[in-house]
Amino acid sequence: MVEDGAVRNDPTLELLARTAVSHADAGADMVAPSDMMDGRVGAIREALDESSFAETPIMAYSAKYASCFFEPFRAAAESTPQFGDRRSYQMDPANAQEAMREIALDLDEGADIVMVKPALPYLDVISRAKLEFGVPLAAYSVSGEYAMIRAAGQLGWLDEERAMLEALTSIRRAGADIVITYFARQAARLLERGLGGR
Repeated sequence: MVEDGAVRNDPTLELLARTAVSHADAGADMVAPSDMMDGRVGAIREALDESSFAETPIMAYSAKYASCFFEPFRAAAESTPQFGDRRSYQMDPANAQEAMREIALDLDEGADIVMVKPALPYLDVISRAKLEFGVPLAAYSVSGEYAMIRAAGQLGWLDEERAMLEALTSIRRAGADIVITYFARQAARLLERGLGGR
């Protein structure tokens, strides 16, 4: 919730919790809050439990960086901030220690899966999180990562399929159990054809 140009944490938690319950009630298998508000996982977990959705897992966007790699999505969705920016509540790209603290907090509040977003510029964070916590870990390969490979492939600067598979393999190798990517269908088709090891 934004009031007077500032993000209000506590009122936002109530809205997030209600939204999560509505998603579970509509049949969602999992909820995945991407807001980065303090205490949101705990608020959502409590609301889900109280609404008979104790088995609905939470995938928390625990380490979501203030990244320029989100820009293609924001442009397509027309969601670029109308004022200010998101650096006040997304993480500083230079700070890996903060990611470990945020992941630990989300796990303490009841997260079942934690996420690092974006993926490629933060392979070190993915690797460190997997080593430190050993929990199910997701990595979100975002629109800017996709756009770079697609554009370079279209310009003939590199083999798009090989670059895609190499990038996704690096994310997995770093420790991600789940890779969320715009290349999902294309990668799945190649893997089904046994081309993943080229």
